[in-house]
Amino acid sequence: MNWTGRDGPTHHISVNVPTKEALLVDLETRFRKGQGFTVGTLNLDHVVKLKRDAAFAATYGAQTHITADGNPIVWLSHLAGQHDIRLVPGSELVLPVAELASSLKMPVGFFGATETSLQEAAVGLNKACPGTDVVMTRAPAMGFDPEGPDADAAIAHIKESGARIVFVALGAPKQERFAVRAHAALPEVGFLSIGAGLDFISGAQTRAPAWVRALALEWLWRMLGNPRRLVGRYASCFMLLPGLFLRALSARRQAGASA
Repeated sequence: MNWTGRDGPTHHISVNVPTKEALLVDLETRFRKGQGFTVGTLNLDHVVKLKRDAAFAATYGAQTHITADGNPIVWLSHLAGQHDIRLVPGSELVLPVAELASSLKMPVGFFGATETSLQEAAVGLNKACPGTDVVMTRAPAMGFDPEGPDADAAIAHIKESGARIVFVALGAPKQERFAVRAHAALPEVGFLSIGAGLDFISGAQTRAPAWVRALALEWLWRMLGNPRRLVGRYASCFMLLPGLFLRALSARRQAGASA
């Protein structure tokens, strides 16, 4: 399913990694070959931004891996006939990717959030995954421009640190834009855009309880915790759903006709 749609930007963006297991297998292959990557985790807020921002759509289209980070993406994909797609939230990729990096002796870097959160995340990750080699933590200044000189300095810092996998926690669209630019400069390094993933590990943010996530209500938990920031965002997401539902049905019919 193309998440930009016919009336949106021309870039064809689809979930190209159906499961966490498939992602980890491919990342290991790339690690062993000395190849980097960029992982984007698609959710409805990203889809809203893709329709409004052609530059963001171009950036997203350049990701080497895209997973489904959000139950609506999974449900709509299934409706479109892509039944193999499973939920793969970016925040839940930090630990398994760190374990993979540790097993292969690949050093890790953190970029984004705040310096305090990054330091505490490094401690938390080492407790959860002993042997993780965090060689870099860098929190950008307020107003960070992923296309500006601060980004150039960050890329130089990553190169100097020797990190082979960098968890980028800037929020969309900055993290995806920075990851693509940094990967172009450092093609041997993997960049994983994980939003609040490091803040969850450090304790700077509290994730919804497991039972709330099981009911697919994490969005409601987050909105009630920060309504001023999130009510408008989620309203835009809900307004998009009818059109996405019809597009998924159309994709399903087209797939059936060509079968």
